[in-house]
Parts: sequence; structure tokens; C-alpha cells
Amino acid sequence: MQLENICQQVREIARQAGLFIAEQAGKVKSQDIEEKYLNNLVSFVDIEAEKMIVEGLKAIVPEAGYITEEGTTERSEAAFQWIIDPLDGTTNFLYNIPSYAVSIALMKGDEIIVGVVYEVNRQESFYAWKGGGAWLNEAPIHVSKNTALKKAVIATGFPYYNFSHVTQYLQVLEHMIYNSLSIRRLGAASVDLCYVACGKFDAFYEHSLSPWDVAAGTIIVQEAGGKVCDFSGKNDFLFGKEIVASSTGIHPVFFSVVNEHLGQKVSIS
Repeated sequence: MQLENICQQVREIARQAGLFIAEQAGKVKSQDIEEKYLNNLVSFVDIEAEKMIVEGLKAIVPEAGYITEEGTTERSEAAFQWIIDPLDGTTNFLYNIPSYAVSIALMKGDEIIVGVVYEVNRQESFYAWKGGGAWLNEAPIHVSKNTALKKAVIATGFPYYNFSHVTQYLQVLEHMIYNSLSIRRLGAASVDLCYVACGKFDAFYEHSLSPWDVAAGTIIVQEAGGKVCDFSGKNDFLFGKEIVASSTGIHPVFFSVVNEHLGQKVSIS
């Protein structure tokens, strides 16, 4: 399987979906917006973009199954699975707030082997394949070389439907407010992860995320030289609804703070 070739084909599919999304920006009427569950919005743009993506991916790995946010195709137990978020950052899109992105990953077994995130507003194509490094618009990218938390820019996402860990979440946030350079909240986890990968952010943490929010971004961070784990230092970040991603230099100290308040208080090197 030629992962680089697959990745390049996925990039074009993501770009085409991004063009469709960009054309629809500012045109969605309030009556066309639905609430799937508390504070989770969806429009016909999400659904149509997902259909476009699925149709395009069928020709690349015909035997693959699909794990999709909008459920436009049935999930199967295939060895290969496409994990798709057609529009990560839907609320941003609907309210004309950048940023939002198309996120597509290919998983073999339980391992992500290809990831593409297309940030629509800036037309930035982030991508990676296993063993191939991480890239942005044909240029290689790498995580930050910063090793001091005091100089770090931290990204996160605020809880919007699962409030069971709000107290612990705010404890981490408070620590970062006092001990880091700055905090950012973009509203699109896939973009947060890519910004860690290219060194714009030093670290990112969030809980209650779904696999389609993080699948593509995690391999991009890892191939860019970064670290990804769950709040306990394990690898259950894809389906476990919790994630820590950071540069290698920041990871030990950053993870220890997240783990102290949100994890099982284990050490990590």
C-alpha cells in the first residue's frame, strides 16, 4: 500500500470538500441548523460535505469501512477504516468565525496510518502518513523546540456538553494561566492539533472529543515529532475522549499538570 500516494489523493478530496464549505459560508439560514444534542450543531453543509468525501474515498481503498460524524454511511468491521469529520468547527462556520476544517484519517487495525486536515479559511493542507513525516502545503513541519512552560502557547477546548470534569478542567486551565505564555481556544480540535504539529502551539489538551475530531491530527503531531497520549499517559486518545498533544520538550511538565487533575496521576518520561 503506497501511503504517500493515498495521502495525496485524500488531500485533493479534502480540498474539494473545503471549497464546497467555503462557498456555503454565510449562506446557511437559522432554520437549516439542527441541534444533534446539547450545543452540538449540524447543517446540510456538514452532511453534503461528508457525502462528497465518502464518495471520493471509495475509489482509494474500496474495502475500507467508515467512522463518520454525520453517519451518512453505515459502519462496518473492515480492517481499514476511514475516520471523517467533514466540518470540524461547525459552530465557527455557522457564525462566520474562523477556523474550521475538513479532517480525514485512514486507520488500519487500531493504528492511524494517514491523516489530512484542510483548514478552509487559510487554505492550509496539513498531512502525514506513517513514516513519512508531517507536511503543510508541500513543506515539512515540526513541533516547537521550546522547553519552557513559561514560554509556551497552550491550546484547549472548553467543555460544551459534558460538564462532569469542569472543576478539574478549570484547575488545569488556572495553572496554565499562571505558568504559560498564553492560552488559545480556536473551537476546532483538528486545527489545534495541526498547530501543535507546526509549532504555532506548544501543547493542547481537551476532553469529550470524538475519534473524528482527533484521528487525522494525531498522526500529524506524531510525524512532526510530537507526543500524544490520554490523561493517564496511555494511548487511548482516539476513542477514550481525552487527549494531550505537545512538543517533546514541553510534554513531561505539561502532561504532569493535566495528569494531576484529570488523569490517574502516573509519571511519564
